[in-house]
Amino acid sequence: MSTGTVAGCVVCVDFGSTFTKAALVDLATGDLLATASHPTTLPDADGHGDVLDGYDACVAALVEQDPRAAGADVLACSSAGGGLRIAVVGNEELVTAEAGRRVALSSGGKVVLVLHGGLDSDKLIALREAEPDVVLLVGGTDGGNAEVLEGDAAFLSRVPWPGPVVVAGNVESQPLVADLLAASRTPYVLADNVVPKIGVLAPDSARRAIREIFLSHVIGGKHLSSRTDADGRSFTEMVRGATPDVVLTGVELLARGLDDEHPGAGDVVVVDVGGATTDVHSVVELDPEDSGLAREVVATTPVTRTVEGDLGMRWSAISTVEAAWGSDPSTGPGHDLHAAAVRRRTNPDLLPDDCSDPTAERDADLAIAAAAVRLALERHAGRSKVVVSPEGRVVERSGKDLREVDLLVGSGGVLRHGGPDAVRRVLAPATGDAFEGGWQLPRDPAVVVDRDYVLAAAGLLADEHPVTAHRLVRRLDPSTIGSVTT
Repeated sequence: MSTGTVAGCVVCVDFGSTFTKAALVDLATGDLLATASHPTTLPDADGHGDVLDGYDACVAALVEQDPRAAGADVLACSSAGGGLRIAVVGNEELVTAEAGRRVALSSGGKVVLVLHGGLDSDKLIALREAEPDVVLLVGGTDGGNAEVLEGDAAFLSRVPWPGPVVVAGNVESQPLVADLLAASRTPYVLADNVVPKIGVLAPDSARRAIREIFLSHVIGGKHLSSRTDADGRSFTEMVRGATPDVVLTGVELLARGLDDEHPGAGDVVVVDVGGATTDVHSVVELDPEDSGLAREVVATTPVTRTVEGDLGMRWSAISTVEAAWGSDPSTGPGHDLHAAAVRRRTNPDLLPDDCSDPTAERDADLAIAAAAVRLALERHAGRSKVVVSPEGRVVERSGKDLREVDLLVGSGGVLRHGGPDAVRRVLAPATGDAFEGGWQLPRDPAVVVDRDYVLAAAGLLADEHPVTAHRLVRRLDPSTIGSVTT
C-alpha cells in the first residue's frame, strides 16, 4: 500500500519521449527533496522492455537521496511513445478547423492532421495514415450549420472508425452524432462547442474531454508497459494527463496564483526547446477592448500553446537553421551552422563535451537554440501593423501580444544545463522593443529558467495539492527569487 500521504511527500514523474524525469516533493513546504532522470525505456519491436524500467531507475536514485521516496504516492504525466496524437476534422479551414487545431494544442496534443469540408474516401486514407490517437470532431456554431458535422459523424460510423472521438461542434447536433457513433461502437465523448458563435473560442470543455479520452483509451492503447512497480501500481494508474497539458496547468498556476494569499506572477510565457520541437505556452490576460484579433473570426484565449515541429536542437536542427538563415548552406551567416545542424540530425545524442571541439559545438548549440526560441515566439506572438480602414488608420494585430509579459521562463536541456551566459545568448535576442516587422515579443520581462522542471510537477499537484503546487512554482516567480538579467 502507498505510504506517500503518511510520509508527507509525493513522487512526480514525467515519462518523456527521450527522458523520464522524477522529483520527490514535500507536500507541506513544496520543497524539492530529490530529483532524478533516466532515458525513457520503451518496448522494442519484439515487445521486450517496459516504460517502467526507466521509472524504476529514477525511483532508486530518489531513494538514495531521500529514503521517503520508497513507497511514496506517484503522480505522472506522459509524452512517451509519441505523446497524444490528435487529428482535427472541421467544417471550414479558417474557422472551426482552425479553432479545433488550437484547442488540440492547448490540450497537450500533437496535431497530426487537420481536415475540413466533409470526409470522403481520400480524406479517410489521409486520416488512417496519420494514425491519430484521438479525432476531434468540430463544426458549426451552436444553432448554425449542422450538415458537415453530422455528415462526418455518419461517415465515421459507416467505416466504422475505431475511435476514440471527441465531439465538440454544434451542440444541437449532439443527439444525432451520439446515436451514430454509438451504433458503430465508436468510443466518444461529447463536449461543448469550441466555437459556440463566431469570434468566440471556448476550449475548456473540449480540453477536459480530450484529457478523459487520453486517460481512458490512449495510455493503455500504446502498450508501453505490461507490469506494475514495486508497490503494485501500473503505468496507466500513475498517469494523470499528457505532459504538455499538465505543464500548461503549471503555467496557469504560476501566472494566476490561487488567491490573494497565494498570488501569481502576472502574464507569463514559457518557451521549451526540445530536440524535435519548440513549445510555447502563454497565459496573458486579454484587454477586452483590444484583443488584437478584431479581424479574425477565431478569437484568441488567455491560455495558449503552440508547437513548432520544425524547430529543435537535434532532429529538427536542419530545419531550424534553414528557417533562420536560409536553405543555401554555402552563403549567409548560417553557413557554419548548416554543417553543425547536419551533425545533430545524424547523431541526436551528440554532446558538445564529447566532441573534438567542445567550445565550437556549444556555440552551435546556443545559436540553434536562440534561433528556435526567437522563431517560435514570433509565430506564437504574431505582429502588429498600421492599416487603413473605413474608420481611418488603425492597428491590426495577429497572434498573441506578448509585449507586456511580466515573466519569460526558459526550459529545455540547453538552458537547464547552461549557465547565465547560455540564458543571455538564447533568450535575450527574443526580448526588447526594437524588432523590425512589428513582432509582438516580450519587451522587458524578468527571465528565469525552469532548471528543476517544476512546471510539470506543479501541474500534477495542482488538483489535489494546490497550495503545494503554488509553493513549487514560486521558485520561478521573480518577486520571490529575483530574475536572471539578460
